[in-house]
Amino acid sequence: MMTKPVDTELILARRPRKILDLREDSQPFGPIAPLASFQTGNSSVDNRIEKAFYDGDLPADDAVLQLYTKGVLVTRIQRAFSLGMFGQSKARKLVPTRWTITAVDSNLSIRLMARVKQYPPIDEYRVYKYSYLDNIYVGILTPESWRFEWVEAWFEPELLATSFPDVDMAVDVEKSDYTSPNGYQPVMLGDSEGFRGRKTYAKPGGCYYSARLAVSEYLDSIRRQAGAIMLREIHPGYIMPVGVWNVRESLRALLKTKFEGFDSMDAAMNYVSTIFEIPKHSWIQTSALLQKAFFQRKISEFN
Repeated sequence: MMTKPVDTELILARRPRKILDLREDSQPFGPIAPLASFQTGNSSVDNRIEKAFYDGDLPADDAVLQLYTKGVLVTRIQRAFSLGMFGQSKARKLVPTRWTITAVDSNLSIRLMARVKQYPPIDEYRVYKYSYLDNIYVGILTPESWRFEWVEAWFEPELLATSFPDVDMAVDVEKSDYTSPNGYQPVMLGDSEGFRGRKTYAKPGGCYYSARLAVSEYLDSIRRQAGAIMLREIHPGYIMPVGVWNVRESLRALLKTKFEGFDSMDAAMNYVSTIFEIPKHSWIQTSALLQKAFFQRKISEFN
């Protein structure tokens, strides 16, 4: 609830032991030692969060939206949500961080998508590119009604299994037919939705909803509607997954870059092929929306 981090001081009983605890269901924990004393300083309260906290009749999803529209950072909303600070008084409970992040990203993107669907479509194919932490991101916006897809390709399948322990590697993941010069054969995972949204949980998990929030934010900011195909190539230099927040912030950065415009999906994908290592046909094989763009005829062709 504080407006800035609280100063803390701790005294340890002895020198910390040099260990690093890495687990798939928690943040990394570093060197440990017995605690002798712990003191905290003071900070001012964020009145926006405080008001939502003391409103015991305000539903949690409405509290999340109100704080977002008032400019509270999504990460701060998620922390407060995790601590059970929102919702009707008798229904409040602690929420695991992983669920919290996805709940907030999903809730906000649904609200924004409802507005985006009222805007006119863009009039060209747009391709955005961005690189961070040995990840290459490409965003394709298409001149049509809202639809969304998130596809990621992992050059290190072991990291995919660590990041998504609930993914059935035998069912949900497709192995690319491409083999890199270093001998890596990427595995690809994706999911999509149409104009009416989706009712089932997306195969890529929280990354899907973080990406959808970033895209719906951007389209709402430019007051335009579009189809959105977000692609991510994850190279071996990405040695440790850092969380789905990385996807949301990377796509926010992606959509702030200057885009290249094209008059067809084929021309856009030919440009994408100059950015990615994985060839064009492998992305098309995995992507439901790319397959529709290339192989499904539209009623407008018969006018």
